[in-house]
Amino acid sequence: MLFKIIFLKLFGYINIEVEGFFIEKFINICFAKGIFLWKIERKNSTTITARISINDFKILPTIARKTKCKVHLKEKRGFPFLMNKYKKRKVFAITILVIVFLIFGLTRFVWNIEIICDGEINNQEILNLLAEDGIKEGVLISKIDTEKVINEIRLKRSDISWIGIKISGTNVIVNIVKATDKPEILDENIACNIISDKEAIITKITATSRNC
Repeated sequence: MLFKIIFLKLFGYINIEVEGFFIEKFINICFAKGIFLWKIERKNSTTITARISINDFKILPTIARKTKCKVHLKEKRGFPFLMNKYKKRKVFAITILVIVFLIFGLTRFVWNIEIICDGEINNQEILNLLAEDGIKEGVLISKIDTEKVINEIRLKRSDISWIGIKISGTNVIVNIVKATDKPEILDENIACNIISDKEAIITKITATSRNC
């Protein structure tokens, strides 16, 4: 039903007012004949308002005569009536259509790239890498393979521990977690000093090296 209402709103419907002492009979006959009425509202005991499709409206006079009701056309809504209203202003109507298609078309492209990083990183370098892998302003969103781009950048940048790419509308949001510096690994064969960062008393030393 929801789809049918959306369809009628797009391709045209009519607001009607029905007056008579047999309103319920009028509605029942409409439903029995498969006539779709929606947004039915009662104004008083003898009057209702409703919405109906253009084709179904043509059948109402016969039903109105049978039920001794009067049907009044209150308003025409929908795209066909809008076009008919501006049929003498075709340029205006065509311009509106072009604008609608342009807006729809523009939403299929990337127009903004935002980089969010928890540490210091050169945004321009990341933008260059993204462009190399197919993510840049003006590119079709459908052509972007985020998983491939993520893998490529992680291979090229050792200073990035994690990267996520999210597409939101015409925006590409890149979240980056910068890798922490690896601790220096000492050669176990070289003698060194072990210094505690807290005060303590050494009570026992256990040697584990074979060379001791």
